[in-house]
Amino acid sequence: MSSSVVQDRSSLLSDSSAEVIRATAEVVAEHADQITALFYPRMLAANPDLLRLFNKGNQATGEQSRALAASVVAYAVQLINPDAPSFSHVMQRIAYKHISLGIRPEQYTIVGHHLLAAVGEVLGEAVTPQIAEAWNEVYWLFATQLIAEEARLYQQAGIDAAHPLRPYRVVRRIDETQDVISLILEPADGGELPAISPGQYVSLFVDLPDGGRQPRQYTVSSTALGPRLQITVRRVKGANGAPDGQVSSHLHDGVKPGDLLDVSAPAGDFVVQPSEGPLLLASAGAGITTVLPIVEHIARTQPKRKVIVAHADRTAQDHALRETVLHVARELDDFTAHTWYETVDPDNDRSRQGFMDLSEIPLPDDIQVFTCGPLPFMRHVRSTLLARGVPADRIRYEVFGPDLWAAQIPAEDKPQR
Repeated sequence: MSSSVVQDRSSLLSDSSAEVIRATAEVVAEHADQITALFYPRMLAANPDLLRLFNKGNQATGEQSRALAASVVAYAVQLINPDAPSFSHVMQRIAYKHISLGIRPEQYTIVGHHLLAAVGEVLGEAVTPQIAEAWNEVYWLFATQLIAEEARLYQQAGIDAAHPLRPYRVVRRIDETQDVISLILEPADGGELPAISPGQYVSLFVDLPDGGRQPRQYTVSSTALGPRLQITVRRVKGANGAPDGQVSSHLHDGVKPGDLLDVSAPAGDFVVQPSEGPLLLASAGAGITTVLPIVEHIARTQPKRKVIVAHADRTAQDHALRETVLHVARELDDFTAHTWYETVDPDNDRSRQGFMDLSEIPLPDDIQVFTCGPLPFMRHVRSTLLARGVPADRIRYEVFGPDLWAAQIPAEDKPQR
């Protein structure tokens, strides 16, 4: 984490504002979902050009607003409470997401205006000028740190923030399962791929048939294709009030070899650091897309390193990239794979049935864990590992979509990202 994000928290907020935040943080937290639910429609109605930056599915379910609410409140709390967990890991996650979307500093002014207006509308006369000023100070501390970190990341990646996207041509499409495809892409300008760390993602900006433009983040699911990269896309079926995934449906049904897609530079910090220690890669569903590039990388650079892969899925037929992972893993000296399926064919499948149970498999004492999948799955993985004595700082996770988890984990065992 850069010094632009890690700072002495006690020196950031003015004394007068700190007093106000201590007195009002609880009531703002209680109304945070109402505030952000009002904020997004206000802002997007006044600035429709920003619609292209937001996932409509997450807007429909409220996940985007809940994640923003949790982040702002948690940030304010850690400014006034020296015992609160550091927020730096969440800030860096947000900064990476923002550079993949091409967020610019001037857009923070728009967000701040509408967010603070929503606070005033929800809390009404309770918002005195002093309260408004204190929360304005919190917001601009939040924004200033992100702007600085994003500037550093743009510079580090050699990205022009005004033109963060690059056209890629679809070279090949692979049907992995009934609901999962892989697209192999190459830079349309004939240039080289950017540096990609295994586990990172890119943002795709897709022009939809209805005339809208939507971004989505997809893990670079293979980095072993020379001048090309691969993304793997599961078709998103609507649930819990959300429509079917517009972008995933379009990529499945409307994109073919030869088509062009606008793609960001790689981003994200779900990256395995150089080490000789053993690895556990625990995934479910589309989380397998983070496993393959890490296994490829270890096979290429540290073939003697111990790797354990544990994956859960609905059935063997739904398990994307399985054979590719096993093929690459032949280059490893010490590799073990474990699978759990909701439905198992006892005549043809030696996998376990049911939900993943990591208490069933032996783990080295110095295991380093990377987990990716639905939030309930990762919570289960984490609680099982903590019960087995795996330190929280050896458990890292990746969330597809808004991170609703980060602000909920107790300070004493907060996982590292």
